[in-house]
Amino acid sequence: MQDALEPALAGIAGQPVSVTCAGRTDRGVHARCQVVHFDTDADRPGSAWVRGVNALLPDTVAVLWSHCVPDEFHARFSAFARTYNYELLNRPVRPALAATQVGWFHLPLDVGLMREAAALLVGEHDFSAFRSAECQAKSPLRTLHSLEVARDGEEIFFLVRANAFLHHMVRNIVGMLVYVGKGAFPPSHVGQVLLSKDRSKAAPTFGPEGLYLEKIEYEARWGLPE
Repeated sequence: MQDALEPALAGIAGQPVSVTCAGRTDRGVHARCQVVHFDTDADRPGSAWVRGVNALLPDTVAVLWSHCVPDEFHARFSAFARTYNYELLNRPVRPALAATQVGWFHLPLDVGLMREAAALLVGEHDFSAFRSAECQAKSPLRTLHSLEVARDGEEIFFLVRANAFLHHMVRNIVGMLVYVGKGAFPPSHVGQVLLSKDRSKAAPTFGPEGLYLEKIEYEARWGLPE
C-alpha cells in the first residue's frame, strides 16, 4: 500500500511525499481501514487528496478521506487502539474465488472451546509466545481489550482489539485457537503457553490471507472521521 500511495501523493503534491502508517501489515494481509499522515508544503483542495490521489492509485487501493491535523499528530503513536479481524473458512473444501481473502481450515472447529481459550488472553500480558522471531518491538507487553470468536455458517471470525500488536501476534493467536478448536489442546493450554513466554510451545503461524486491519481509534480531539 505504501509503495502505491507515496507516488500517487507525490503526483498531486508536485514533490516527494513520505507517509507514516498507523500500523504495518505483512504481505498478503488486508486493510479495510488504514490511517496515514504526511507532511507537505503543497496547498491543495481536499478533493485533490482524495479523488486526485485515487486517480493515480491501483484499483486495490483507495483513499476514503483526508483531514488536516496539527504537527503533533502521529498516525501510529496517537492511536490508542487497533482492531483486526481474521476470517476463516471452516469446511472440508478449500476456497476458490476467495482464496486470497480468507483463511481455511478443513476439520470441524468447536467455537465454544475457542471462546473459552480466547478469554485467557484478554488483559495486559507478555505476549512473547505469540510474537515472531523477527519482531522488533522493544517490549512484548500488550493489552488485549477483547477477543471475540463467532461463527456465521461456514465462516469463523476472530475479532481482536488491543492497544497495539506484536509482529504476527494475531496470526499466532488464531493458530493457537484453531488447535484448541480441533481438539489438539484443552482451552487451559493457551494460558500455559502465554505464561511460558516461549514461542516454540505455541501453534504454527496461520496464513495472512484472512487477516484484515479493521479499525484504528484516536481521541476525538483530532477530529478524524469514524
